Amino acid sequence: MADECGQTPSIARVYDYLLGGRDNYAVDREIGDRFKVDLPGSVAIAHTNRGALVRAVRTLARAGIRQFVDLGSGLPTADNVHQVAQRHQPGAAVVYVDTDPTVLAHGRALLAENESTTVVQGDVRTPDAIRHHPETERLIDFGRPVGIILSAVLHHLNDDENPAEAVRYWSDRIAPGSYVFISHFRRGHNEETEAAQAELIGAFGRGRWRTDAEILALFGGLDLQEPGIVPAVQWRPDPAEESRLPTVWERLIAAGLARKTQGVSV
Repeated sequence: MADECGQTPSIARVYDYLLGGRDNYAVDREIGDRFKVDLPGSVAIAHTNRGALVRAVRTLARAGIRQFVDLGSGLPTADNVHQVAQRHQPGAAVVYVDTDPTVLAHGRALLAENESTTVVQGDVRTPDAIRHHPETERLIDFGRPVGIILSAVLHHLNDDENPAEAVRYWSDRIAPGSYVFISHFRRGHNEETEAAQAELIGAFGRGRWRTDAEILALFGGLDLQEPGIVPAVQWRPDPAEESRLPTVWERLIAAGLARKTQGVSV
């Protein structure tokens, strides 16, 4: 599918649209509107996922993590990873990675005056190019603990693209005390899940929703932190949200955080 400007739908721009952003095209809004009509909880899913990401970055920054690699970062929005991290760790280094040229253009404009933050073009399926990108090497010291962020990206990889290997690449190279955060569309073997997965694949021609056990397996041998693999809305909620139960739609995205090696948990 392409619009009159020759654009094809972008995962990052559709997500931006669902979050209420303006950095998207008609072709992206067409896909986003399909999600809104066919999956009326899709906007809630997007906001639920974003909230879990913010809490995860805040958790890691408060624990002393001062450098982050955000893989499949998407377009800038409120409370970006660098804003949350630097709120608690001034000068924290953040490398944003995405394949979408729109993300690169907007990200570079936003971060032009932030010397400890950058955006690079890269694909989660080719991690070595990301790891050895000059900008990554400029900002990230892999001899010290780092936070690897894989927020709502691995469900866009098919099984034959081996998402677990993409995670293992980073877990093998990060220092002890580092963390990996993953959020992922969650298969519930129900009508909502089947409809949502069909919509995702129909829109982008790829992707797979996974069970909690399959999401857990993505972490490999890393030490899963409390509360484990749970609906994103229930991942370390703020006090005002602690007693709220997730809707059937909010149950469709899960989150988890794991630490490299045994040690003190956060």
